[in-house]
Amino acid sequence: MTSQRQIEILFRKPVSHHWNTSGFPVQLRSFPSTPNIQNSLPWTRLVRRFSSTMLQQILTDMFIDPELLAELNEDQKQVLFIKMREEQVRRWKEREARLEKEGATQKTAKKDPAKSVQWLTGLDKDVWVWVMGDHTNDKSYEQICDEIFAQRAAMQAQKEAEELRAKKEVELVKRFSCVLMDPELQLREEEERQERERQEVVKQEQARQAAAEEQSRLEEELKKKEEEERRKAEDEVRRLEQKRKQEIYMDLKEIKEERDDQHWQDSLRKSKAADLRRRSIAKQTREDHRRRSVKALEQGRVAAVARVFGGDDKPVPLPKPRSLTVTSDTLKRKQGVRRTMSTSGREHIIRWFQEEQLPVRAGFEKDQSRIAPWFHGIISRQEAEDLLREEAPGHFLMRVSERILGYVLSYRSEDSFRHFLVDATGGCYMLLGHQIRFGSLAELVEYHEGEPITMSGGELLLQPCGQRPGSVDYAELFT
Repeated sequence: MTSQRQIEILFRKPVSHHWNTSGFPVQLRSFPSTPNIQNSLPWTRLVRRFSSTMLQQILTDMFIDPELLAELNEDQKQVLFIKMREEQVRRWKEREARLEKEGATQKTAKKDPAKSVQWLTGLDKDVWVWVMGDHTNDKSYEQICDEIFAQRAAMQAQKEAEELRAKKEVELVKRFSCVLMDPELQLREEEERQERERQEVVKQEQARQAAAEEQSRLEEELKKKEEEERRKAEDEVRRLEQKRKQEIYMDLKEIKEERDDQHWQDSLRKSKAADLRRRSIAKQTREDHRRRSVKALEQGRVAAVARVFGGDDKPVPLPKPRSLTVTSDTLKRKQGVRRTMSTSGREHIIRWFQEEQLPVRAGFEKDQSRIAPWFHGIISRQEAEDLLREEAPGHFLMRVSERILGYVLSYRSEDSFRHFLVDATGGCYMLLGHQIRFGSLAELVEYHEGEPITMSGGELLLQPCGQRPGSVDYAELFT
């Protein structure tokens, strides 16, 4: 098996060696000619592995890189070497034909027959070829390379030894030549040597003094420069401090002015809101007074007509008030709000709603065509919050109170639930703590759709909270 990196080929023509750039021979092995090599499978694989341009370059240079050669298998190597052999023969034939055509070939003088060269032929009458490494006594390629390396190393070592020997010889001559010198010459040489040493010491001292003076000068310059930089830095710090002081003063002044302006704007806004609220209350009061006046006039007219046409008809007696027992622990109640006891309180509230609120269509829409979607029956505070918990902020409902003869407006805010009592006495409706009276619950709800219930909370009645699917909680009020 030949080496994959370095292979030397001996051709059937005179043995020739190709040397690569590293100085090692590339062994080219001779192979018998193979017909139809272009159609063989190794040649097809070789063409597929290398492009046609690369193969043409290899055949032109008659050289292949060892790394590329290592990638080929044995069959591809043989095919490539056969093609290189054919290319070599083709070039030789072309050169011979050109020389014959140009008449450049000339008959050479006859030489001594004893000095002629003849090729050694084998049993097949062909030029005898010896392939390096095939014989058992032949040296391998690695051995040949090792011998070359050893020879080069020996030559290099011999050269370096000669140079070292010449250098030592010069030193020995210089060292021992003074023995044969004249004593006066030796004394003069000694004086000159001492003078040179003294001058060298003087030069060194002068250089040391010059270096010390230069160092001192540099230190002085650095000190002055440091003081100047320090002074400039201090001035810059004072300037920046003064500038920053002025900026902070102006910022604080602007903040104070903005704060005062903000307070003034807030006060102005609150004052305007209060004025608007007072005007709204005054307007609502005037409208309530006018409405009550008109209602009183209408009631007076109806009574007069009844007296004219009714004769001796007796007026319908008012319902007998229920007797309530007041204990010492009764809470102080706000005037105008009627409360019931827990015992049989639900029946009393139902009777109150049916007798007093149902005739005035309480809980209906403004056109009194149907029950409003925000109206609920007698439900507790917790039930109202459970209904509103599923809705977004701004939802509300109006429920019949389970404690007083009135209503409760339950509202869903951003972070909690709020409940406002609605007084239903006096034939009108009013939120406790407010001064605006409304003729119906629908008017109260419509008003607070655009006006907040409280200025601090900003509660606007945006969306009504209706009944749960499949059931209503106000059925007992209308049966």
